[in-house]
Amino acid sequence: MDHAADAFRTDLMTITRFVLNEQSKHPESRGDFSILLSHIVLGCKFVCAAVNKAGLAKLIGLAGETNVQGEEQKKLDVLSNEVFVKALVSSGRTCILVSEEDEDAIIVEPSKRGKYCVVFDPLDGSSNIDCGVSIGTIFGIYMIKDGGEPSLEDVLQPGKNMLAAGYCMYGSSCTLVLSTGSGVNGFTLDPSLGEFILTHPDIKSFRYVEKCKFPTDGSSAKSLRYIGSMVADVHRTLLYGGVFLYPADKKSPDGKLRVLYEVFPMSFLMEQAGGQSFTGKERSLDLVPKKIHERSPIFLGSYDDVEEIKALYAAEGKV
Repeated sequence: MDHAADAFRTDLMTITRFVLNEQSKHPESRGDFSILLSHIVLGCKFVCAAVNKAGLAKLIGLAGETNVQGEEQKKLDVLSNEVFVKALVSSGRTCILVSEEDEDAIIVEPSKRGKYCVVFDPLDGSSNIDCGVSIGTIFGIYMIKDGGEPSLEDVLQPGKNMLAAGYCMYGSSCTLVLSTGSGVNGFTLDPSLGEFILTHPDIKSFRYVEKCKFPTDGSSAKSLRYIGSMVADVHRTLLYGGVFLYPADKKSPDGKLRVLYEVFPMSFLMEQAGGQSFTGKERSLDLVPKKIHERSPIFLGSYDDVEEIKALYAAEGKV
C-alpha cells in the first residue's frame, strides 16, 4: 500500500471541512449554516448523478408542462426541483424557498422551519441537455429579517444582503463554486470519494477582454462567444476573465435573467472574486426586487471591463 498517497487523500480539503473552518469564525451560527449547505451539496450530488444518466433513464423528454416563465419543462427540471425542495425543507434550517420552477414561494411548515431563505434555479440551462452543454444549479442564501412569520419580504431584499451564493456545474466534471462572503472558492466532485474537494482556491476575476479584442502580439483578434447556459458562461468568465452580458433589448426590455436566483447569486460571486456587476442603471446587488420572478439586464465581469461598460452608458445618458 502506498502510505504517502493514502495520507494525501486523508488531508484533502473537502467542502464540508472548508465550510466548518469558515463557520468557526462566526460561532453565533451554531452550525446551522453547515447543515443547510450539506443539504444543498447532497442535492447537487443527486442531480449530478441524474444528469449523467439522463439519456439512459429517459429523463430528457418533456414533462408535458411549462414552468412559470413559459419555458418548456424537462423531466430533469421537475426532478431537480423536487430534489432541492425536499433537501432544503428536510434540513430543518429554512423558512421560505423561491424556485424558478414554482410560481409561488414555498413557506416551510412550522415544525421544520429555520432562519434561512434560499432562492434557487434547480437546473439552469436545461434546454441544452440534448446537445451535451454544461448545465447547473444556482443558489443564494438570505437570513430572515426577524423571528416573525416568514413572508415574501424576507426574500425581496437586495442581493447585497445575501449571506452566501454559489452554483454547481454539471459537465465533464461536477464543479461547485461558493462564496460565503469571504472570497470565492471552487470544489470538484471526486467520484471515487463522493466528496467535493477544493480545487480552485480564492478565484479572482481579471481583465482579459481588451487583449482579446486588440492583441499586441500579432495574433488575430478573438470573437465574442457564448454557450447559452448561464452557469457555464459565468464559470468561464470567472476562470478566464472577460465579461458576461445579457442586456435589455426590444424583445426583452427588462432583460431575460431572473433577479433573485440568477442575477443576484452570480453578481455576489463576481464581486467576491474582485469583479463587479451592473444592470445598465445601477450596481446589480443594490436592486430591490418587487416580485420573486422579476427580470433584469446584467453585465458582469472584471472590475475594469465593467467600468468601461458603465462609462459607455454614462456617455449616452442612460445612467
